[in-house]
Amino acid sequence: MKYMNKSIEELHELLVNKEVTSKELIEESIELSKKVQGECNAFVTILEDAKEQEVTDNLLSGIPYGIKDNYSTKGILSTGSSNTLKDYVPFFTATAIKNLEKANAVAVNKTVLDEFGMGGTGTTGHTGTVLNPWDKTRMCAGSSSGSACAVASGVYPYATGSDTGDSIRKPAAYCGIVGYKPTYGMISRYGLFAFASSLDHCGVLTRSVKDAAIVTDNMKGIDKNDMTTWDSSNINLYKSLTGNVKGKKLCYIKEICNLENYPNRSEELNNHLVNFFNVIEKVKELGIEVEEVSIDKTLLNAIPSTYVVISCAEATSNMSNLTGIVFGPREDANNYIDMIKNYRTKGFSSLIKRRFVIGSYVLQSQNKDRYFHNAQRVRRLLVDEWNKLFESYDGVILPVGSGPALKLDNSSNNLDKETQLLEEHLQVGNYGGFPSITIPDGFVSNLPVGINITGKCYDDENVLNIAYAIESTMEYKNQIAKEVNNG
Repeated sequence: MKYMNKSIEELHELLVNKEVTSKELIEESIELSKKVQGECNAFVTILEDAKEQEVTDNLLSGIPYGIKDNYSTKGILSTGSSNTLKDYVPFFTATAIKNLEKANAVAVNKTVLDEFGMGGTGTTGHTGTVLNPWDKTRMCAGSSSGSACAVASGVYPYATGSDTGDSIRKPAAYCGIVGYKPTYGMISRYGLFAFASSLDHCGVLTRSVKDAAIVTDNMKGIDKNDMTTWDSSNINLYKSLTGNVKGKKLCYIKEICNLENYPNRSEELNNHLVNFFNVIEKVKELGIEVEEVSIDKTLLNAIPSTYVVISCAEATSNMSNLTGIVFGPREDANNYIDMIKNYRTKGFSSLIKRRFVIGSYVLQSQNKDRYFHNAQRVRRLLVDEWNKLFESYDGVILPVGSGPALKLDNSSNNLDKETQLLEEHLQVGNYGGFPSITIPDGFVSNLPVGINITGKCYDDENVLNIAYAIESTMEYKNQIAKEVNNG
């Protein structure tokens, strides 16, 4: 009997009733990991020596899960999917993972990401491209590509992710699962390899909203090692899922959603937006009021460039410690300067080096005000606009991306200025630290697509409950990827 396609609650009940053991679940998950690795290249490390854990009252106890490979794990290879750390074995474990260990959860693998989280395709990890389990000619998006692929493939019910621009939420949409990043600071970032510290969020990928709530309840908590964490002990996401949403209000932004904004739209984009408005009608049937709002298009168009400037600047600073001297494979050279130069030149992919160049450029004294400070000002304007919306609405609901997963060979991708807002608007959730969740809402070209709900900071219970209610109107909860070509 297969177990890994079940929800966390179902698995816990089976464990408590002794219908299955933790050891049996681990063995099945590791076997599935090897299968998915061969088909989709989702893992950096498979932990074949994973040990069973005692089953307790905690819903996660004894159940396997995956860890994105930019979380530090003591004694376990932690590469960030970069050649610069290809042999790095840390001496400490990230707080979020320690919290899962306290729950007796069982890690069975470390998942592939875009190198250090800097990418949205799942193609830049040092172990190679992650393929979408629904259609292996398409990408999973990134950077949490391996985690999304594994959860969608039924390797386990959840995996950890990180989200700096949309790195949990877009892979979730492309793989037909749930991706949730809570309010900034709810989950400690201590032990997460830093990309852009003011934007980085820890989070989770699951196959249902309820599972996302269960896992986050166990990952979260104040941490003396992360000064941005806050006390969320009065928040219980799992218990808050009542499904009662009558009287709630959502809005969508017409400059992003309306069909007339895309006169040259592809068939996939057209169907994606039509599907979005069909879902809006279902949302209204739940008793949720949904209204169209407008935001200045000039400001919206600044979302992507603002992200590039701020994220690259912070990445340049954060990763200055990657020298090949303290850790990482040392390069031969006559002096330490050439050692560092060789290490960074050979170790980083071209995408990462390009981002470092941009980050260094915008931080130069003669450029800082024009680029970095202006980007910070635009960030504030965007966050203010969203906060104004949250004065009247419980959340903003928007489609994720411009359709289903993009082709790996770029043959039919429709990424241009016309669709850039659809692709990049999730970054605002990182600018403001807002709680934000993506759930599957249908299929286009036989591939999953998703919608996103973003709410105000610290209102995670409300945001997840709305997502939970919307999820109940559709049939995509707990779905497992079935490759299109195989029916």
